[in-house]
Amino acid sequence: MPPGNTIGMTTTSGPSAEIDIRALTAPAAKVEAYLDQFLDSRALPSNLREAIKYAALAPGKRMRPLLVIYACQAVGGTAEQAMPPAAAIEMIHAFSLVHDDLPAMDDDDLRRGRPTLHKKTNEAMAILAGDALMGLAFELLTTSIEDAPLSRAIIAELAAGTNDMVAGQVYDTLPDFDESVEPLDRLRAIHRHKTGALMRASCRMGAMMGLADDAQLDAITTYGDAIGLMFQVVDDVLDVTQTTEHLGKTAGKDVDQDKLTYPAVIGLDASRAEIERLTKLAHDSIRPMGDAARPLHDLCDFLSVRTK
Repeated sequence: MPPGNTIGMTTTSGPSAEIDIRALTAPAAKVEAYLDQFLDSRALPSNLREAIKYAALAPGKRMRPLLVIYACQAVGGTAEQAMPPAAAIEMIHAFSLVHDDLPAMDDDDLRRGRPTLHKKTNEAMAILAGDALMGLAFELLTTSIEDAPLSRAIIAELAAGTNDMVAGQVYDTLPDFDESVEPLDRLRAIHRHKTGALMRASCRMGAMMGLADDAQLDAITTYGDAIGLMFQVVDDVLDVTQTTEHLGKTAGKDVDQDKLTYPAVIGLDASRAEIERLTKLAHDSIRPMGDAARPLHDLCDFLSVRTK
């Protein structure tokens, strides 16, 4: 995160504003404690538990859990209601990173400024820990949400988001697009699935836990779709403008692997314009919710100007 506790910015929705980053991200600590307690309660081999915690509780922004919590609060729910899906989505995200870093995938040595799990342990443990994280995410939901219809709906939402994420990984690394599909359309499909699917699911699960009505859920879904794509466009820009040391992961790898990225397809200036467009779309979608959605508004702004 940026140095200091606040960031000043000129947003697409108005004049310069200051966001208290420490306050905005404070609920992340509650998610980490909740997740840590859940993992300790589960009977697991000690080396597997250690590997799972290394991945799931690694330093990070916890953006997906924060989206769950703030989407829930935006429609009248509480952070406590949001904890099960907030922790579950972080486990799914962690599983995806562990498998994404494997030699058969991106073959990365660094994640969040630390050795990737297969470098810290070995490939077998990384595969198994990733598998376990996915299973534990769904186990947590089935055992923590007492309302059966709501539990089924949340599980279905997370399953769909997870499967779309996997599809996005295939689009990215083992593409099977028709030759008629233009590069920009391919890129949007990759990003909306690989990154956007879990962010969309985060927002929708939070709203569902807060018992959103149809109009609220539609608005939160539009917001989630916008920031999901915006987040990855920012990632693409950072990959070519920041160093490995700053990012805490290997910079320039997309270029080295000749992957489709926004800067490669439309250039840096147009990529930055797309970030502004998506930020405005996210802002506009939640404006009718008023002050209750302010944390979502601020989180969108923070994600749009992040530097790592």
